[in-house]
Amino acid sequence: MEININCDLGEKSVHHSTKHDPDLLKIVNSANIACGFHAGDEQTMINTIKISKNNNVSIGAHPSFNDPQNFGRKRHHLSEKDLKKLIIDQYEVLQNLAIKLGTKVTHIKPHGALNNMACEDLHLSKILAETIYKIDKNLIYLVPTGSKMEMAAKKFDMKIACEIFADRNYEDDGNLVSRNKDNAIITDPEKCKKHVLDMVENQSINCMSGKKIKCEIDSVCIHGDNVESLETAKQIKKVLEENSIYLKSLTNLKKFI
Repeated sequence: MEININCDLGEKSVHHSTKHDPDLLKIVNSANIACGFHAGDEQTMINTIKISKNNNVSIGAHPSFNDPQNFGRKRHHLSEKDLKKLIIDQYEVLQNLAIKLGTKVTHIKPHGALNNMACEDLHLSKILAETIYKIDKNLIYLVPTGSKMEMAAKKFDMKIACEIFADRNYEDDGNLVSRNKDNAIITDPEKCKKHVLDMVENQSINCMSGKKIKCEIDSVCIHGDNVESLETAKQIKKVLEENSIYLKSLTNLKKFI
């Protein structure tokens, strides 16, 4: 069995430090890089791209609502035209920098409230999928497994990678527990490790109620802005390798070769 570990990185802001990013990039296989809308700036993007390249980590754009004050976690309702522009502008910012540094963006993963809204709204998820497909049909679209984002993406001839979240709890409908709730985030690296291994081995989402939802899992996401992110990443990499699960960048997964 093979799996990818991805992490949200380059999220320099008043809400979050990037001090652990270089160490995380020695562990993870793919980086979702903030494009300056919810967090990050040009120099942070450049630094993250360089370190990713040095560690053979594939890079992706992590587009968000243009709302740094709320770290992209507040819901906004935009027109279809503005949504498309939001995705394209952020992809192009990162892609232009990547090309100058001798590499390229190979995947896209929406961030925060945008991602959560698309998981619930099929119309929104279709807009995002179509936009990404039209940017470049060879881009890998990283989506939460079992979500409406996955459903919409399958209507296009896209490269789809399905992810689970190492440090988040799930509701019975397969969506993430809202961050407004106290039990949304799993902070204990040991619990994250067990949570991930069970889901990957059984190809199912573990809901808080005990319910299991069968699904496809290509990737495990670790949020780079959590306090225990680095230790969580270390523990997850270790337990996956100990169980003969091969870790690969998104671009090197067999389904995309």
